[in-house]
Amino acid sequence: MRARPISSEHLVEELCDRIAAAPREHRLRVAVDGAPAAEPERLADALVEPVRARGREVVRVSAWDFLRPASLRYEFGRHDPDVFYDDWLDTGALLREVLAPLDPGGTGKVLPSLWDRERDRATRARYVEVPPGGVVLVDGALLLGRWLPFDLTVHLALSPAALARRTGEDEAWTLPAYARYQEEARPADTADVVVKVDDPRHPALVTEGGGSDPWTY
Repeated sequence: MRARPISSEHLVEELCDRIAAAPREHRLRVAVDGAPAAEPERLADALVEPVRARGREVVRVSAWDFLRPASLRYEFGRHDPDVFYDDWLDTGALLREVLAPLDPGGTGKVLPSLWDRERDRATRARYVEVPPGGVVLVDGALLLGRWLPFDLTVHLALSPAALARRTGEDEAWTLPAYARYQEEARPADTADVVVKVDDPRHPALVTEGGGSDPWTY
C-alpha cells in the first residue's frame, strides 16, 4: 500500500472535486467511514460548505443517529463487541430512510436522524428533500461491508496501535469489533478513497492498494 502525504485542506478539496465531478443528474450518497478515534464526523462536516460552493445541495447525516433502541443494543450486555459490530446500527432504517430514496426514480426525501441514543427515543426529525445533483454526507463507524448503496466511500484508516492509543478506556471494549471489521469487511481494500490518519496532523492519501473510480455507470 502506497500513500502520499496530504494536508487536511487539500484532502477536503480533492474529495469535493471528486464529488463535483459526478454526473449532475444523480443524487449522491457519500460515506465517511471510520472509528470514532478517526473523527469521521469532522471530515464530513468539513466537506459541507466546499461542496455547496461547487453548486450542490448537501444534507448531513450521522449513522450514530440510526442506532437501534437501547433495549436491543444492550440485550446481551453493554460491552459485547460482537453485538456492537452486528446489531447496533439499524441498517434497515438507514437504507429505508436515507439511501434508498436517493435511488434513480426515488422520492429524494430523506430523514436526517431517527433515534436519539442519549435520550433513547425517536428524534421526530422532519424529512428533507434532496434535489437532483444533491449530496447526502453520512459519517459513521463500521459502515462498509453491509451492502449499503453508497456512491462514494471514504475510509479513515488507523493502524491497530493507533486505534488502541486514541480510543478512550471507556470505549476499549469496542476494539475487537474493529479488528473483526478489518478482517471481514476489509475497508482499506473496498473503499473508493482511503486516508491513513494514524497522526491526525499528517494524513496520507492511499494511492495504491485501495480505492477505485465510483463514477462508472
